[in-house]
Amino acid sequence: MQIFSLDRHYYFQWDSYVDAHPRGRIYHKTVWKEIIERAFGKKTHYRFVIDDGRIVGILPLVHFHTYLAGKQLISLPYVNYGGPIWSGDKAKKLILDEIERLRKSTRSEAVEIRYDQAEAFPFPVRTNKVTFLLPLPDSEDELLKSFKAKLRSQIRRPTKEGMYGKSGHKELLNDFYYIFCRNMRDLGTPVYGKSFFEIILDLLPDQTRIIVVYTKESKPVAAAFLMGYKKTLEIPWASSLKAYNRFSPNMLLYWEVLRFAVKEGYKVFDFGRGTRDGGTHRFKKQWGGDETQLYWYYALEPGEELPEINKENPKFALAIKIWQKLPLWFTKAVGPKIVKNIP
Repeated sequence: MQIFSLDRHYYFQWDSYVDAHPRGRIYHKTVWKEIIERAFGKKTHYRFVIDDGRIVGILPLVHFHTYLAGKQLISLPYVNYGGPIWSGDKAKKLILDEIERLRKSTRSEAVEIRYDQAEAFPFPVRTNKVTFLLPLPDSEDELLKSFKAKLRSQIRRPTKEGMYGKSGHKELLNDFYYIFCRNMRDLGTPVYGKSFFEIILDLLPDQTRIIVVYTKESKPVAAAFLMGYKKTLEIPWASSLKAYNRFSPNMLLYWEVLRFAVKEGYKVFDFGRGTRDGGTHRFKKQWGGDETQLYWYYALEPGEELPEINKENPKFALAIKIWQKLPLWFTKAVGPKIVKNIP
């Protein structure tokens, strides 16, 4: 049993292993390596364990060496999942050894592993992030009946204002990005470049979808970017315009997303990560999904503390307030240059 660097000769075998592994995610696939390299220009370190000609473990890592993030290897940045997976204790041991070897050889202060399983690694762990997983029935009628009366009423409210939803692909990207970049500015967060989403849509056409909610005047006011894999539909990015919050377009948006998930035969909907007891946490909780703990593990250089590259860190409070007041044209131009260095 040995561990090797990934090259294109093993792409098919790597992807087949991910497809077959119960913990395999779309972010483990080699296409996500290409997305990160093309969209952000990051150096990647992908390793696989092979035994008797078969892959029995994978380790995807992305290298960060920036002022904002410090020196880190992350598995995987920008998304909620992507840590190493393996088959058997021997493969896991090789992966753990490789994590430490790569941390030292890249002079990284930490290796961050984003996971959804407790006690998966012998490292310090942060547990302030959760998601909600909603099991889906076979019909949208069954789903609607499972909601409380108050939730059903909130879903219907935007339609009384003439709002409607539309499902599509790349033809809706401009409308999605129109909403997304404004919402990110209002939250005080640098925005991804539109090219990031274009690359995902181009390389994963069958696994991605955009849903947009419009006013009766056909103005886009809420939008979601969806990713589907192994009967689970995930919503990694969603936004709405705060000027329309009183009409609850977000409620209609999530209902349209869930309708799409049921229609396409997905069995689980993943609401995406949020900070426990935060505003998005409360919004997602009302839909009745099962709260699921996320675990972010850290293999650290001796003496290093857990990284705090997030909005909850008080030292970013002033920067967030300033960013919220900047003109949109500026945040759209500068944001992508900043956010590629924030994992």
